[in-house]
Amino acid sequence: MNKLLEESEALQKLEQISKRIFYLPPYQETDRPILMAVTGEERTLLIDAGNSSNHARLFLNQLEELHIKGDWLVLTHWHWDHVFGMREMQMPIISHWQTHDKIKELQKLSWEDQFLDQRVKEGIEIPFCADAIKKELGNDRDILLSLPDLTFDRRMTVNLGGVTCIIEHVGGDHSSDSSIIYIPEEKVLFLGDCLYANLYSKKWSYTIEKTLQLVHQIEKYDAENFFLSHHQAPLTKKEFQLKLHLLKTSALLTEKYEGNQEEIVGEMSESLQRKLNEEEVETIGYFVNGYAGVQR
Repeated sequence: MNKLLEESEALQKLEQISKRIFYLPPYQETDRPILMAVTGEERTLLIDAGNSSNHARLFLNQLEELHIKGDWLVLTHWHWDHVFGMREMQMPIISHWQTHDKIKELQKLSWEDQFLDQRVKEGIEIPFCADAIKKELGNDRDILLSLPDLTFDRRMTVNLGGVTCIIEHVGGDHSSDSSIIYIPEEKVLFLGDCLYANLYSKKWSYTIEKTLQLVHQIEKYDAENFFLSHHQAPLTKKEFQLKLHLLKTSALLTEKYEGNQEEIVGEMSESLQRKLNEEEVETIGYFVNGYAGVQR
């Protein structure tokens, strides 16, 4: 086992926020996202497959120590870090139909350096992901991806016995197939990567229309804990509302000032009566990129 994997396994310990919700925190160095288990009286739903067999096994082994076994797996979207651990997940898989189709495309690809580097050169893959794949997988690039068994279009509900999971397609700039999972009995909303920027545009970006539509779709959920796949800990309701407010305000100001970053920053700073922080400046920059039409 390489040093990075040893470090990740030492840091990634299963956490529990209620008797029904368990999650493995993310590990940024190799882009491992959060993995979650929702346990009902009759069945358990696992959320996302992880970015490698090692990642998936770490999750499954820690669940097994608590005598928890997954019955279904749901995928939030098709990106490599959420699906490359699928070979370890010996259970029926649920996804949006777009996720199914994207995985079908991934099945045709080779992940060896020469092919990965060529896709980066062609602009099909991004350096950030290619580097993380190399770090996480080392020389073991034999990726086995299964097609989801059950697909949906807009929304579906899974009953686990005493607890339900509402799976809804929301899309967004990060990935058009993004789906979220809401557990009403636990007041938990798992957002995957849907609130993150588009990493596959020439410059990382948000677009006004997609962001406002996404915010409108997810702000209706009554939750207390909000999970973003690459955030270390769940957001509180207040933290989540502030994040949505930042996205919505940035989108509206980008529209108002037609992508003029200086004017957007000026009005937001004046409104908040302080200098903007790093996240606020970065978010505005992504909207400016999107307004300039840099997406492929």
